[in-house]
Amino acid sequence: MSVVFILVFAAIIMAGAFLIAFIWSVKNGQYEDTYTPSVRMLFDDPPVKVAEETEKGKKEKSRSDQSQ
Repeated sequence: MSVVFILVFAAIIMAGAFLIAFIWSVKNGQYEDTYTPSVRMLFDDPPVKVAEETEKGKKEKSRSDQSQ
């Protein structure tokens, strides 16, 4: 029976710790922007220029040639 009291006491302490962590995160602005994360997947990536792609490919090729 004493184990039950220890477990209940430990559960109350853990719940209190999570409550304090939640209140701390709300006060520090963790949950202020609720709109952007839900629509971020709808935003298009900026277009990559062809010159940047060919330059990137050249750098990767030269790195692989040097490692051999």
